Amino acid sequence: MSGVEDLPGWAAAIVSLLLILGASIVLIGALGLLRLRTFYQRMHGPAITITLGAGCLLIASMVFFTVGQSRLVVHEVIISAFLLMTAPVVSMMIIRAAVYRDLRARKAESGATAGGVYTIVEEEVASSPAPGDR
Repeated sequence: MSGVEDLPGWAAAIVSLLLILGASIVLIGALGLLRLRTFYQRMHGPAITITLGAGCLLIASMVFFTVGQSRLVVHEVIISAFLLMTAPVVSMMIIRAAVYRDLRARKAESGATAGGVYTIVEEEVASSPAPGDR
């Protein structure tokens, strides 16, 4: 098969629908990245939408090449499985590293304490006599 012109109508409709849907989801995630204010809010856009948007694009690719080559093409399934396993873990690790950084720096305004899960505890300085106060 040489290209899109040889693709049956039903397959072309499915591929185009999945491409438009996937591209729209990825665009919405990118706009969320630009629109939201804090780092923790910005992580939601890409973290949530990348999996679904990339999944739609990979399924469109799988349908296109499966119909085009008249055999099952499963490379995209392996890529999808890898994305589904790694994208949420990477996002969570980035967020936890940012929370740890903000808590260590005692930056309450950063949003690390917004959900009430983490709190910044002020350390009390032990009231020991100064070296010259004996």
